[in-house]
Amino acid sequence: MRKILLFCHIILFICFIDAAAQQQPLYSQYMMNGFLINPAMAGGDGYTSFNLTARQQWLGFVNAPSTQSFSAQSRLLKRGYIIKTRQNKGNRFIPGRDGRVGIGGFIYNDKNGLVNRTGLQFSYAYHIEIRHAQLSFGLSGSVFQFKINKDELFFHDEGDPLMNSELSNPLYVPDASAGVYLQNRKFFAGISASQLFQSPLKIGSVDFRNFRMYRHYYLTGGYRFSLANDAELEPSVLLQVTEQLIAQSDIGCKVYFKENYWAGMSVRTSGAFILLAGIQLKNLYIGYAFDYNFSAIRKHSFGSHELSLAIKLGDDARRFRWLNRY
Repeated sequence: MRKILLFCHIILFICFIDAAAQQQPLYSQYMMNGFLINPAMAGGDGYTSFNLTARQQWLGFVNAPSTQSFSAQSRLLKRGYIIKTRQNKGNRFIPGRDGRVGIGGFIYNDKNGLVNRTGLQFSYAYHIEIRHAQLSFGLSGSVFQFKINKDELFFHDEGDPLMNSELSNPLYVPDASAGVYLQNRKFFAGISASQLFQSPLKIGSVDFRNFRMYRHYYLTGGYRFSLANDAELEPSVLLQVTEQLIAQSDIGCKVYFKENYWAGMSVRTSGAFILLAGIQLKNLYIGYAFDYNFSAIRKHSFGSHELSLAIKLGDDARRFRWLNRY
């Protein structure tokens, strides 16, 4: 009975952390690489981009969540010709470049307590130009490994068979995501859903095999206002809702200075204040976020830190007139 109770506590602890708090990795700089939460953004800006993100949550806290991810995305171009009519000179075929398909993928490692999740995802997006805006649709498929670090578990009885059987085997779980994204020069709005399959996690004995991943829904939106001296103000919001109607939102604002520097702040409804800063050095983008938590955990933590690096490559053939900001 004692072993059963202890095992129940372990599973409930894992599921409480994952289901009620964050089954999915948490990002404070979600708009620096929104592709991580919405597959419709793959290739949406016309660049070929490579992004590296590292996040350490609750620094100084034992077994605190941490996430590392690397992503790549691009726009697929196709060669075509357009007919241009010239007065008194007949028609002329002009080479053109067009492309509505975006592709991307990322790999990640997410540690949350004694749970490790490592996975990869591939995304396909289709972009439609609507007057001075772009409407995008995206789908993605993914697979991840779910594993419990049994070396850090403590059982009352040494040599408990659970430590050598069920908990020692990693799980491989397939899943999918979908999203829609609308943007133009001034505003953006998107909605996406992840973990569509709600895949079950068969952990331990048959008595504890009803645990599963739950769908997560993301709603993002923002608008850029022009200020004096080539500065722009961008308020934005990110709303996350799980299948169990557990909601959390980030409400913030950033100021861009000549598109080369930015700084801002946001508030997370779960109880955190976030400071943001970044700089663009030609094709290199560097962003940093610091989260200060208002809960009791702040007494044992030095805050959460997130660093993002991005390289964006592309020429005029990959750009679109309404997206040219530089």
